[in-house]
Amino acid sequence: MRPPYPLELVPLFPEFLNKRRTKFTLPLRLMEELKIDRPSLFFAIGGVAPQGGGRPNEMWNPYATQWDQYQAASAAARDAGLVHEKDGRWDLTPAGRDLVQRVRREADAYLAALPSPLRASDLARLASLLGRAFEATAASLDQRWHVHIPRARRMAGSAAHPMVALENAIYGLWQARDDCHMAAWRQAGLDGPTLDTLTRIWRGEAATEADLSAKLTTQRPADVAAELGRLRQGGLVASDGALRTTDKGAQTRQAIEDETDRLFFSGWPDDVGSTAPWIAEKLAAVNASF
Repeated sequence: MRPPYPLELVPLFPEFLNKRRTKFTLPLRLMEELKIDRPSLFFAIGGVAPQGGGRPNEMWNPYATQWDQYQAASAAARDAGLVHEKDGRWDLTPAGRDLVQRVRREADAYLAALPSPLRASDLARLASLLGRAFEATAASLDQRWHVHIPRARRMAGSAAHPMVALENAIYGLWQARDDCHMAAWRQAGLDGPTLDTLTRIWRGEAATEADLSAKLTTQRPADVAAELGRLRQGGLVASDGALRTTDKGAQTRQAIEDETDRLFFSGWPDDVGSTAPWIAEKLAAVNASF
């Protein structure tokens, strides 16, 4: 599809993902059963499982420079027999894989039982359109940028029920948008932590370097200072000590957003793009029903 892109759809995707399992009680039962807390459970089923195993910077946050916040959770998940670690790489144990399959089965049953505000035919159409959108974005994005897209295949539920198919599609789209965004900032010559620092300054979130370091909790203050130095040297942040982007910095950051949108939407079939108002209306209704 060609611009203008249906940007109004973008915030509806994380809203769906944040709300669709609000009343899904299995995680609480698993925490009691396994005698672990939520961060430890989700280290296994929300970190290691989607990535298919990996190092913390692969499983979690490409904008971080330290992952100390996962030490306690990873240790507890390992002690519960869900994960194991070798040379800094984490993988699921057989018990962990069985648990992920159990969560998927019960999530499918939960989603299938949810009352839908849409007619069955409309819910199925919504899932189909967004599923096609995901497949189109995945096909059009260069394979070298496919970091999170494979998660959609690993975590997909049974598409026999349209609400599960809708979850599959939206989860896939959000992973694909992540990959589009990372492709955009990498092609702009930035790394993740530096991009995060530039973004906070661009948005005016901090008045001083100390404020900025306090916002960037997954980075060390020394790393933030080094990134600021590079951004100032590159002419993206003012060199007079003020925390503000230059015209070049603002244009560079906006160009990353624009390229993210282009990579995400340009592969969509025209008939999917043309139904964006209908998609927005129906997906908003689904989100409101949770």
